[in-house]
Amino acid sequence: MGATAAFSSILTGSIVSSLLTASTCRRNLFIPINLARTLASTKPSFRHIHKHYICNAAHRNLSCESTASADVSTDSSISTSNNNSYPPYGRLLPCPSQNGPPRVEHLVVTEGGPVLDYISKSLNIPSPFVADLIHFGAVFYALVCPDPPPTATPEQINFFKEYTDPSLLRKRSSIKGKTFREAQKTFRISCTDEFVETGTYLRVHVHPKRFPRCYEIDWRSRVIAVAESYVVLDKPAGTSVGGTTDNIEESCVTFTTRALGFEAPLITTHQIDNCTEGCVVLARTKEYCSVFHGKIREKKVKKLYLALAAAPVSIGVITHYMRPVNIAPRLVSEDLVNGWHLCQLEVLECRKVPWPSSIAEENNRVEDCGWHSKDFAYECKVNLLTGRTHQIRAQFAACGAPLVGDSMYMPAAVAEVDRPELNPFGKNKKEYASDDIKAVAVEEWIARHGKEPIVAIGLQACKISWDSDEEQHSYEAGRPWWR
Repeated sequence: MGATAAFSSILTGSIVSSLLTASTCRRNLFIPINLARTLASTKPSFRHIHKHYICNAAHRNLSCESTASADVSTDSSISTSNNNSYPPYGRLLPCPSQNGPPRVEHLVVTEGGPVLDYISKSLNIPSPFVADLIHFGAVFYALVCPDPPPTATPEQINFFKEYTDPSLLRKRSSIKGKTFREAQKTFRISCTDEFVETGTYLRVHVHPKRFPRCYEIDWRSRVIAVAESYVVLDKPAGTSVGGTTDNIEESCVTFTTRALGFEAPLITTHQIDNCTEGCVVLARTKEYCSVFHGKIREKKVKKLYLALAAAPVSIGVITHYMRPVNIAPRLVSEDLVNGWHLCQLEVLECRKVPWPSSIAEENNRVEDCGWHSKDFAYECKVNLLTGRTHQIRAQFAACGAPLVGDSMYMPAAVAEVDRPELNPFGKNKKEYASDDIKAVAVEEWIARHGKEPIVAIGLQACKISWDSDEEQHSYEAGRPWWR
């Protein structure tokens, strides 16, 4: 079959994402910048585009042997490339002011060739745009196609069987010594001249998530400290610390590395939400990254936050339990639920302050989430005792004090004020006649939440400190945006 097949479906479940950056083709952080989920689901279908390639032995073969930054996200949404609703593709820069509709394409290579040419011709996208996608880290491969999803058509299943037939796989030297599951792991493509052989799976994030805020920041002025082993950054809201699945270019790590003129890229040691500002520690070496990870595991790193809440909260330790589902919104319960994760934070201070001015909100693109009173807010100093994703945001909202501008959690908190019984894990939760009825209530509660904030919310990682063998390290962020 001399064709390229594109999966117009979401490949989930059996795909184990371990997206790695090839060590032999490290991204050059000093390439000029001008180089270069609401998820939409569609009915699964195949497209066939005829290709004629001659394999060039000069191009090196793709290999799973690479060192790397792992990526654990499998979020993707698919649309066919011949959809006329897509705008003409030129280059990824300049960065658009807002993100467009998602588009992820899944391809199976049926005739080997250079990856840039193959994607360009298969998807009818200009080569410079594909080169930009590769530079942004938006193209991935696996030696063997992942399993089709449950919604796959008979045609898709037959196509999968054809390209994963044992007699065909035995002929591929790149797979020798690997289990079938190992060959299905996905890795990031980092060079435009990579050679992709027949049967290789490609995932192309044609519309990567963008971060226009990166181009508005004086990054050198956001650096708090530069040490021999690490850098402390006062991260701006509206930016990603280490990048996303489909965009490792527009990140704090990349822009700070450039701003400081470092040859070796900085390394992420811990995360804070894109919409959160404040202290983050970036390692200068892999060795120190491991050291800092060890301090986090041993709970030797202390983080203090300033949270600007829409209502007051009590001083002291607040305890919830978080649902062990790795998608937003994060649901929490005051009651212990079997299998849910302990969440604890300590409110050290809570003082009444004026609600942020309209100018401050506009400058930081803080969203109006429908809170009933905007005369006063409450600035709280928080000691994070456990480090769960969205923990402060979810716990404060569960206390009836969502953070200012939090477009994900505040809408649900507003709804709960009007109808307290809506929250199936709240103080006024109903008694449900069956698990099925409660499951429906949970889905309705999730639907009351909004989307992730675009830029800033009332949350700052105001201080970070840790001890070493020789000294104590302590750093503070600048004034939060609302002051």
